Formats: sequence, C-alpha cells, structure tokens
Amino acid sequence: MTAGQGVRDELYERLRTYEGRAAATEGLGKDRVNEPMIRHWCEAMGDAHPAYGGPDAVAPPTMLQAWTMGGLSGHTDRSGAYDELFGLLDGAGYTSVVATDCEQEYLRPLRPGDRITFDAVIEAVSERKTTKLGTGYFVTTRMDVRAQEELAGTHRFRILKYRPARPKPRPEPKPRPRLKTNPEPGTEATGTATETETATETGTETGTETGTGTGTGVGTETGTGRGTRAETGKGKGNALRSRPVINRDNAGFWEGVASHRLLIQRCTACDALRFPWLPGCNACGSPDWDTVEASGEGTVFSHVVMHHPSFPAFSEDGEGGPYAVGLIELAEGVRMVSNVIGVPCDKVRVGMPVRLEFLRTDPDLVLPVFRGSEG
Repeated sequence: MTAGQGVRDELYERLRTYEGRAAATEGLGKDRVNEPMIRHWCEAMGDAHPAYGGPDAVAPPTMLQAWTMGGLSGHTDRSGAYDELFGLLDGAGYTSVVATDCEQEYLRPLRPGDRITFDAVIEAVSERKTTKLGTGYFVTTRMDVRAQEELAGTHRFRILKYRPARPKPRPEPKPRPRLKTNPEPGTEATGTATETETATETGTETGTETGTGTGTGVGTETGTGRGTRAETGKGKGNALRSRPVINRDNAGFWEGVASHRLLIQRCTACDALRFPWLPGCNACGSPDWDTVEASGEGTVFSHVVMHHPSFPAFSEDGEGGPYAVGLIELAEGVRMVSNVIGVPCDKVRVGMPVRLEFLRTDPDLVLPVFRGSEG
C-alpha cells in the first residue's frame, strides 16, 4: 500500500535523489578466498559437494557476500551518501530496520587465492509502503563483486526502514473471583477461590483450578483421556513469560499444546518423525505429513542451569532463578527444549527420567514442561 494518490511525499522526493549514488567504493575483502572459510561454510550448511574440496576446489557460489563482509570491526569504505540516506530516514522517525530479501547472480567461480574487491550503489528507494510491521521505505543496494578486477557476481540486498506500527492494546485479563474475608488489623485481605470444570467427549476430562491471593496464583489441572496430563502454574506479581512466535508452519503444534497434546510431525512418505515443526521432511524432502501424539515420557539428554539474568516468570518460586532448561529426548526419539521442574535445579542430571506436563503461566499461555524424578 503506497502513501496514496495525489499526496505529495516530500521525504520520498529527497530519498530518490540518492538513487544511483555510491554506497561503497573500492571495497577490499578482508581475506582472500581461502579453504578454511570454505570448509567452515560447508560444515555449517551441511553441503558435502566434492567441488568445494580438493586441489581444484571452488567456493560455494552462495558465499559471494561472505568475502565482502567487514566483521565486527566493519568497513571504512562506506560512502557518505549511504549514511546521509539513513540519517534522513532516522530523523523522520523511520528508525527500525528489517532485511527483506537478497538476489545474487554468479558470473565466474571463486577459487582459493582470489583477491576480492567490490563497489556498491544505492540502486532504488521505494515509495512509502505500509506493511504489517509498520510504514516505511524499501532501500535496495547492489554490490558488484570482482576477483582480480574481473566481475564475479552481483549481490542485491533489500531492507525496509520503517516506523513500527502501534501494537493493538491487549485486553486486561479477567480477575478470578475471590471469597472475601475479614482481615485482622494490620494485615492485608486475602481470599480463596475454587473453580471446577468437567467436560466429556470421547473420554472424560476433569479440571480444578485453585488460587490464593495476594499476587500469587497456583493452578492444577489433570485430564483423563489418552494418558494423564497435569497442568500447574505459579507466578508472582505481573511477571509474564515471553510469547512464542507462532506462524503457519508451527501453528498446529501450539494448537495441540493448548488442548494438552504434544504433537510430533510425521512424514507420510518415509514415516520419519521430526521436531521442531518444519514445512517439509528433512530426510526425504516430502511436503506431506501428519502428526502423532507424544506419550509424554522422556529423559534429559542435556541441560543448563540459568542463574543470570533473573527472569521471575521462569522460576518455580517466582523469585527469578536459578532454574533448569533441558534438552529432552522424548520416547519417540525426537528432542525438544523445555524447563525441567519438580526437582532442585542442581539435581537435574543427564539421563534423568521426566514426564510431560502442561504449565499455564498466565490466562493466555500454556507451555509444555517436564517434571523430573530424583528416583
């Protein structure tokens, strides 16, 4: 969506004057093309193509940008025009940035020993656009990469400089009902509320929630259906856990968690199980899948104990830690990261048996966690 027809965008008119101006000139790669960087890249990407090793090795084409990157110390060859362009956007309130896409074209292979030079130009600035992130301008730069002064490839990189959209106000959670009591002089009033729900489908599920004030709530819910699920929650004050990022690839997993089911993807072509959720099978590449429900049994494959920084929402006592984070190997063979609860964090051990539970951290969030057993 553009700024609207008939509306003059003076900032855009100023930004357009930067199109075609240099973003970097006579840039020099900090390292020649070399075998160690090629090997590290291939190991990280899982690419074992024989062309990238041996006496006649070439660099993977997608490493094109890697040879131009400045590292932590950066480059000194960036032009003043590039900084001016971003200064205009920052000054107008478009202070956030997100990379959107890149395009590469490969003209000749790069080989160990090649000396890399490059130039970059501000190729295009879009009209003002409104996206889900906010309103801003897309800026495209084109980099021409050379080896021994011969053009080896081009790299187009597009970003969005934007003003973040205002988040929609979240509704206040409904307070739990409390039974009023008469406090003693000098003390604060407390109350207790109990709520019980019963639901019947194919099986039977019964839940009980109990809360005690002030500022602290405890809830327990158990269900009977396929196995047993227990939901426990404890919080203090207004501490909330960060929200998971839910997208079209993993929405089904979080829908399962909300209904107290831990779902694992299964490829319908080769029957391989996978976790976390992915749009395709990493064993055979098939995009077709269904799910199986985890039994809830597992063991601690690895773990860490978090001491700092302090996050009250993550610890069982609400004081901020320490707390255990485990890599759990499920009975089905896949692994997932979650909290280990029910035992002191310094008693968590590799191989410890754990059992799945569902933790309601607040009225809007349920998470899978694992209860350990010292026995």
